[in-house]
Amino acid sequence: MTTVTSNGVEIPFDADHFAPLRDSTALIADPAALRDRYETDGYVLVRNLLDPQRLRDLRAAYFEQFDPCYLKPGTRAADGIFSGRRPPGLNPHGTAGHPAHDFVRSQPFLDFCAKPELAALATTILGAPVEQLPRRILRHFDNSSPRASRAHVDYAYLDAGSDRLLTAWVPIGDCPLTTGALVYLEGSHLLAPADMDRVRSRTDRADDRRPLSHDLAWVAEQLGRRWLYADFAAGDVIVHSPHTVHASLDTTTESMRLSADLRYIAAGEPQDARWQEAWAGDDGK
Repeated sequence: MTTVTSNGVEIPFDADHFAPLRDSTALIADPAALRDRYETDGYVLVRNLLDPQRLRDLRAAYFEQFDPCYLKPGTRAADGIFSGRRPPGLNPHGTAGHPAHDFVRSQPFLDFCAKPELAALATTILGAPVEQLPRRILRHFDNSSPRASRAHVDYAYLDAGSDRLLTAWVPIGDCPLTTGALVYLEGSHLLAPADMDRVRSRTDRADDRRPLSHDLAWVAEQLGRRWLYADFAAGDVIVHSPHTVHASLDTTTESMRLSADLRYIAAGEPQDARWQEAWAGDDGK
């Protein structure tokens, strides 16, 4: 593999642009060390925090909601293998009438969001009891189009409340790099706003100041920082600072990417009012 893409834009997959994420699983029983790692890196990756089979069951429950033509013949819903054909009349992702819209309001998904392991990790990192924001996002990508998350920081979307919060990104099923995993710009939680502004000139969303750029190679080269990556497996969780720049790569495998973004905030901190309702794909937040 010499290049990867994000939103159809190539990025050289070399030592100048990419490096592995640091694995912090060994620190899970040492809260002080885990918090120090988070402050240093702007993220914490923990392997096998959740039961992988429960994640596969959740994946199956989601893909079972689609017209069977969406899944490759002879495969299981839990595999989430794209047939190459989108169901006719499928509504935009996450909007009313699309399976994701109902799924984030379903009991199986809400039970998953309530996993105590997730809240415990957030509590450890933030050093305080936490609350989960009700707007919980379900991301779903297949390889029919080069569509991915642009480089951004989460606080650009939550800036009407406290920044004493974090995001837990949970792949629902295995998610190697080629399936569209998240990537993190190293040390970016320490960047000044002026540094961020340097990369905004190259964007495919000139009318929206929240994303930084769709060109990840440009971001890395302008800021002199690499994108950090991992091959994620079902059960892995990564939490990141609201000020850490991250993005995702294009899904280029038959296996579809399914993941959840869950936000935890320290109890008692001011919360962004826009995040108090269940997510919808067209809510504009």
